[in-house]
Amino acid sequence: MKQILQDLSKGDTYLVEAPCPAPKSGHLIINTKVSLISAGTERMLVDFGRGSYLQKARQQPEKVKMVLEKARTDGFMATYEAVRSKLEQPLPLGYCNVGIVSEDGGPKAEDRGQRAEDSRQGSVAVGFKPGDRVVSNGPHAEVVRVPENLCAKIPDSVSDEEAVFTVMGAIGLQGIRLAQPTLGECFVVTGAGLIGLMTVQLLRAHGCRVLAVDFDDSKLEMGRRFGAETCNPAKGEDPVAAGTAFSRGRGVDGVLICAATKSSDPVSQAAQMCRKRGRIVLVGVAGLELNRADFYEKELSFQVSCSYGPGRYDPEYEEKGQDYPIGYVRWTEQRNFEAVLDMMADGRLDMKPLITHRFAFEDAPGAYEMLAEGKEAYLGLLLEYQKGGDRGRRTEDRGQKAEDGRLRTEGRGQRTVRLKGEDEETVAAGGEVVAGFIGAGNYASRVLIPAFKAAGVRLETIVTSGATSGVIHGKKAGFAYASTDVDAILANDKINTVMIATQHNTHADFVIKALEAGKHVFVEKPLSITFEEMERIQSTFDSLDSSGSLPSSAFRPLLMVGFNRRFAP
Repeated sequence: MKQILQDLSKGDTYLVEAPCPAPKSGHLIINTKVSLISAGTERMLVDFGRGSYLQKARQQPEKVKMVLEKARTDGFMATYEAVRSKLEQPLPLGYCNVGIVSEDGGPKAEDRGQRAEDSRQGSVAVGFKPGDRVVSNGPHAEVVRVPENLCAKIPDSVSDEEAVFTVMGAIGLQGIRLAQPTLGECFVVTGAGLIGLMTVQLLRAHGCRVLAVDFDDSKLEMGRRFGAETCNPAKGEDPVAAGTAFSRGRGVDGVLICAATKSSDPVSQAAQMCRKRGRIVLVGVAGLELNRADFYEKELSFQVSCSYGPGRYDPEYEEKGQDYPIGYVRWTEQRNFEAVLDMMADGRLDMKPLITHRFAFEDAPGAYEMLAEGKEAYLGLLLEYQKGGDRGRRTEDRGQKAEDGRLRTEGRGQRTVRLKGEDEETVAAGGEVVAGFIGAGNYASRVLIPAFKAAGVRLETIVTSGATSGVIHGKKAGFAYASTDVDAILANDKINTVMIATQHNTHADFVIKALEAGKHVFVEKPLSITFEEMERIQSTFDSLDSSGSLPSSAFRPLLMVGFNRRFAP
């Protein structure tokens, strides 16, 4: 499959060939149909990558403090290498994805039964099956793996091109939930980008009067189309005066700041135009040099909204599927997704006017070049992954679509990709150590892999669960293949040694599988995390005779644990 990556050190945006992500419990494997470029967030990343080290430091002063602290404790060179290594790791772009749940990556029938039982106790999300059309926060890639709690089924009456705006709509919706608007109140939306314009529509659906503030008149024209009054500071219009007049002299009930700026003006202006005990919610990014008097005299409330809603950045919710009981947390990330989709299905959210550009997925670098240059007006930038896409497709076509979704296009389902050309590969010499690496985390990529390479080990295959890190570190270190399938190592007769550098609770199982496959094993500490796992490893090792477990093996596998303080007391 192909995926878009952003080089944070040089600023390049490019497509990379990567293996399909491995299935994982509680996650969906999704074949992408269309994704949406978040113009604000992703342009900031592109601009950050293209900046010099000094410009990068100015953009993230809090990171500079962390770097200086590390330099005091670890020394300059160690800190420099750590920063350079971090910047050299390309970043997957995108978080607005629509696709079809894969036959290979959907929940199994027995899992669905257990999860349905758990759901009645309010613990997990259910309701997905292979062939379902879903929206998720997956990146720009032909195949993505996303936790179930970050996915939502798309109603039949909502097209792919409309549904792909769901995640961004949920960001605006969460800000609205924090502001708690009531019927008839007047609100200001500062920043009429994608999120701002969806926020305008959502506030109008709540029965509120809305004033949109932006420097771009074409975006304000869109706001007027959605029923908002407008103010353009670029034309000399005063947002505070406009807000006061809009509220009939009483002060607005609340302000939602959906802009992305370093200036503190949006917050200051919001405080000045609010009535006593008004509400200000920061949905986007703004400077926070606040005037205490503005807030003190009016007893204003100010809150920063966190992404799509409750559950965000909670690993128990996002990764482990532990849902929040609806009686205590009515609106989670996933339920916000569903609410936005329902609004689209009802026609209260109109996404079609927000689509300004469409690009074939293979032409994505051109889309980011357009973003970086900023010479052309844009709002919704769509990436289409299959010729013809699913644009405007309605209920009558769903059956065929679901069937198509179960079919893989050429290359999209591959779990192993070649990193070197065939002419670059060499034949292993007798007695040569030919290694397969399982895991490419921080320690493996910065310490273990370079150490084995320096020792003359031939690096054959690197396996990771999420695909892209294996490709990134595999190319850098000179591996021949990257994969998400452990069998690509265990079943490869060329590989005689397996290096295990995964999460601690997975070490024992991988050690046993590698020994049973007749491979030498180097496992990072610890060898196991329970006595029962240790006994299983001992039993497996003792059962191997001098010829190994495979008839073709002419050696007894060796097992070594890489304790980094092996001679300490």
